[in-house]
Amino acid sequence: MIDLINYGRYSVFVLSKYNLFLPSTIYLKGGKKMIRQIFTVVLLLSSLLIAQDEYKPWIKGERERHSRQIQMSKVMYPGDSKIDITYYGLDLKVTYNPNYISGNVTIGVKSDTTSLNNCFLDLRSFLIVDSVLLNNATAQYTHLNNKINISLDHTYSQGEPFTLKVYYRGVPSGTNFGGFFFGTHQGTPVIGSLSESYSGPYWWPQKDTPGDKADSSDVWITVADNLVPVSNGSLESITPNGNGTHTYHWKNHYTIANYLISLAITNYTQYDTYYHYGQSDSMVIMNFIYPENFNSVKPYVDETDEMIEVFADRYGEYPFIQEKYGHAEFQWGGAMEHQTCTSMGFWGSGVISHELAHQWYGDMITCADWHNIWLNEGFATYSEAVYIEAKSGKTAYNTQIIGEMNAARNAQGTLWVQNIEDEWEIFNGNRSYAKGACVLHMLRGVVGDSTYFDIMRTYSAHPSVSYGVATTEDFQAIAESVYGQSLNYFFQEWVYGVNEPTYTIGWDKSLVSGDIYNVTITIYQAVNTNPSYFTMPVQIKLNTTLGDTTVTLFNDAQTQTFQFDLIGDPQSIVFDPGNWILKNNTIITSLEDLTFPLQFSFEQNYPNPFNPSTTIEYSIPQNGFVSLKVFNILGKEVATLVNEQVMAGKHKIDFDASGLNSGVYFYKIENGNFVETKKMILLK
Repeated sequence: MIDLINYGRYSVFVLSKYNLFLPSTIYLKGGKKMIRQIFTVVLLLSSLLIAQDEYKPWIKGERERHSRQIQMSKVMYPGDSKIDITYYGLDLKVTYNPNYISGNVTIGVKSDTTSLNNCFLDLRSFLIVDSVLLNNATAQYTHLNNKINISLDHTYSQGEPFTLKVYYRGVPSGTNFGGFFFGTHQGTPVIGSLSESYSGPYWWPQKDTPGDKADSSDVWITVADNLVPVSNGSLESITPNGNGTHTYHWKNHYTIANYLISLAITNYTQYDTYYHYGQSDSMVIMNFIYPENFNSVKPYVDETDEMIEVFADRYGEYPFIQEKYGHAEFQWGGAMEHQTCTSMGFWGSGVISHELAHQWYGDMITCADWHNIWLNEGFATYSEAVYIEAKSGKTAYNTQIIGEMNAARNAQGTLWVQNIEDEWEIFNGNRSYAKGACVLHMLRGVVGDSTYFDIMRTYSAHPSVSYGVATTEDFQAIAESVYGQSLNYFFQEWVYGVNEPTYTIGWDKSLVSGDIYNVTITIYQAVNTNPSYFTMPVQIKLNTTLGDTTVTLFNDAQTQTFQFDLIGDPQSIVFDPGNWILKNNTIITSLEDLTFPLQFSFEQNYPNPFNPSTTIEYSIPQNGFVSLKVFNILGKEVATLVNEQVMAGKHKIDFDASGLNSGVYFYKIENGNFVETKKMILLK
C-alpha cells in the first residue's frame, strides 16, 4: 500500500498492491472461504510431509502458535466476523463547495455463522444514515459508536444470503492516515479517497477488514459535468443528467477488498496507452492526469506497459486483464494501489512499478490481516528491484538491494506486525517495506533464481490464495511445495524473529599435496535474542592462485567449523560475495585470532593494587552499547572509559589514574541488561 515518509529514496508516502488473473467464479460456488480453507489445509499437510522428521514437532507447534495469535487478534479487529460479503455497489453523488457526499450502498451478504439474528456495518458516526433496507424492505437499525447495527427479519443459517442497502449522507472526513479529501489544483476541485487501512468507513458503509473480499463491485459517481470521476474496473457508461451533472458507472468483475474501492475526481486529461498480451489482444492503460502536469508525467506512464510485461513474465499474467490498468492523479502526498487504477500523488519509475506490482500482491492476493502486511508491501518493494534488474541489469539490482538492506537494519520488532492498532506500525518503512523486500531477496538466494520465480508464479495462480487472501503460512506452504524442502527455519527467523546476524569468520589453510589445500573455516554468530542465531546457507568465495572458487555452507549453529579440500593456494576469502544475507558488518580473521565470547564477562583489573595504570577486560556476545565508568568511594564519577557502540568480542581497556589520589575506586560496566561493578585499589 503505502511507502512511508522518509522511506528510502521517497520523501513521501507510496501506496501499492498486487493482483493476478483467475476466474472469479471459483469463489462463487461453495463459498470463497471454504475453497481457501480446503487448499490451506492441503498445503499445510504437504509442507509437513516434505519437512525433515526432526522439524515436524517444531513446525506444528510454531504454526499453531501463530494461528492462535491471529485468532486472538480478531477480538479487536474491525468488521463483523459473523457475515461474509459478496458484493458492494456504491451509487454516490459528490459535490465540492459544499463538500458533501450522498447516495446509497448496496451490500450482498451471507451469514457466516449457524444462527444470525443481527449484524453490523462500519460507518463513522458523523455521517448520517437515513434508512436501511433488508431485502428491499425497511429494516430496524441504530447508528452508534461508528457502527450501523441492523436487526434481521429472521434467523439466518450458515451461508444464507441477504441484501442490505444503506442510504446515507454527510461530509466525509480525512484521517491522520487516509480517508476522503477535498482540495483544488489550479483552482479546480480535486476529490479523492484512500481507505487503507481503517479509513474506508470515513466515507462509505462497509465491513472494514481486508480478509473478506467481495466477489465484484460497482461504483456509480455523479459529479459536475466539468469533472471526470475515476474508479475501479471498466467504464460501463457515462450518463448526462441534464442538470449540470453526469454519472460515470465503473464495474469491477473481480474479487476486491473493501479498502481498494476508490474515487478520484477532477478535470483530468485522459491519456490511454496499451499493454499487448497477444498478437491481437491488448488491454487499455488509462491515465488520468492533471492537465498542467501532463507533459512531465507522460514519460513515466509510457513505461507502464514495459513494467507489466516484466511482472507478467515473472509473476503470471496481469490479474485484471479483462478490465484495465491505470493511474489517477490525486492530492494526497503519496500513492495508493487501488485495484486497476492507482491513485498517484507523485510520479516516478520506482513508485509506478511499486504500485503496479501491488496489483498482483495486495490486490489480487490480499493480506488476510494487517499483521501480514509484508505480503503486500514487501512484495511490491522487492518488485521495484525486480523491474530495475530487468531494465538495467544485475549491478543496478544489487545497488537497489543495498539500499533496502541499509533501511532494513533499522527495523524494530518482527516483520509480522505485532501492533495493528497503530497504522504507523503497520506501514513502517524499515520493516514492512525494506525488510519485507530483503526477505524475498534472501529467499531467492536460498532457493535459486529459477525456483524463486516458479514460487511466485505458483503463488499468484494457486486456488487457495489467488483472487483471495493470504497469510505468511500460506505463502510459506506454497514456497515449500515448489522448492520440495522445508523452509520453516527461514520463515520463523526472518518473519517471526528480530534483528539480523552478526558474523565473525576465522579461516586457515594447510598444504595437502601439489596444488591441493585443506581449508578450515569457522563461522561464529553473535548471540541474538530471537532467534539466538540464524540458520542460513552461506556462500564463501576463496581467492586462490588458480582462480576463484565459491562454496556454499549450511550454517545452522552458533559456532560451526567446516573443512574441505581445494585446488589452488587460497590467498583470501570473501563472505557472502553475492550479498544474499541481511547482516551486520562481518569480521574475517585468521583462525588463530578468532575469538567469540558466548556470554558476558567482566574481569578483575590487573595489576591490582596498581600505580598509576591498570588494565580492564570485558567480553560481550553481541554488538551493543557499552558504558564503562570509574567512581570514587563517595560514588562520584571520576572517569568514563567507554561510552559507545561496541562490536561483539573481547575488549581490553587501559586506565591511567595519574591524576587521582590513592584510595579505593569502583569500575562499573553496563551493556543492556548486563550490569556489574568491581573494586580496585590505587596505591601511590
